[in-house]
Amino acid sequence: MEEFEEAGPQIIKRFMYVNRRAPYGTIYAHECLEVILIAAAFDQDVSVVFLDDGVYELKKGQDTSEIGMKNFSKTYGALDDYDVEKIYVEKESLEARGLTADDLVIPVEIVAADKLGELMAQQDIVLGS
Repeated sequence: MEEFEEAGPQIIKRFMYVNRRAPYGTIYAHECLEVILIAAAFDQDVSVVFLDDGVYELKKGQDTSEIGMKNFSKTYGALDDYDVEKIYVEKESLEARGLTADDLVIPVEIVAADKLGELMAQQDIVLGS
């Protein structure tokens, strides 16, 4: 029987996923959530950012019954199960839409746009939807 060498140390990349779009009307928000969960399942260092209309992805009380789409907002609760703990919402986007942290389905860190830029600069890969 052939011996296999153990693979070297796993390379961990810092991925940041930036969500800018409203949750419904396109597949971008839902597909991005799936990609986030896949990356996290492979033990990558995953951060998630919500800004612009992307903040609506996390809004409590979404009712999609009249648009014929499944409400996937509760799926964001699975991020914790995948050890995705760095979840950021841009302060200015939240305020512009009249929302607060209490309006969101999961706990987040609210950060100002300039701080968000600093966080993005620390990543290996930044992907937007």
